[in-house]
Amino acid sequence: MVTHKVVSGDEWIEARKLLLAKEKEFTHLRDELSQQRRDLPWEVVSKAYVFDGPDGKQTLPELFDGRSQLLIYHFMFGPDWEAGCPHCSQWADSFDGGIVHLNQRDVTMVAVSRAPYDKLAAYKKRMGWRFKWLSSYATDFNFDYRVSFTPEEVARKAAFYNFTTQDPHSSEREGVSVFYQNATGSVFHTYSTYARGIDMLSLDYQYLDLLPKGRDEAGRGPYWVRRHDEYDQ
Repeated sequence: MVTHKVVSGDEWIEARKLLLAKEKEFTHLRDELSQQRRDLPWEVVSKAYVFDGPDGKQTLPELFDGRSQLLIYHFMFGPDWEAGCPHCSQWADSFDGGIVHLNQRDVTMVAVSRAPYDKLAAYKKRMGWRFKWLSSYATDFNFDYRVSFTPEEVARKAAFYNFTTQDPHSSEREGVSVFYQNATGSVFHTYSTYARGIDMLSLDYQYLDLLPKGRDEAGRGPYWVRRHDEYDQ
């Protein structure tokens, strides 16, 4: 940072305009990619899943809450864990404000974890969150959507995650899955993404990417992240 190039105001404007051209190109490519994402074929969800949450037992269709689009954040919180994943917790800190706006665009957003609901409720209270969070403990949902793994898969470091066989590094992983319900009540799985695929959903990282130090994770990866009540103030 001490040796970073410093120029005049006019030179800065010229350099910024060159970068702006690349940013606009990236934006247009992202728009094209978003359309290709929407154009993906869908698969019918024929399996019955029942979740445990603040409204008692609910099926997957019931989670739509009268809307046609459902976005599920796969929050890493295993049945034997005492707290949710710090990184998922960082993501979740921005959920409440965004959900209000998503609801106006025919979208319901919830989080789902494999931990029993009482653990989720206690951790949610600790974190001060309001978003709906449900347990899939009694179902195969997390395994079917490739975010939970058996002890054998973890031990042999080979599980199907992010559309390839790899070391999952944990019994639980992060991701997002999207569903659509048509007028007759049929539910379709339209999209899932995992690992760096959810990177753009982190509000904090998007701001950090604008700053001189960026994510400032050199040699540390994202392991600087703490739950918001664990940082030294």
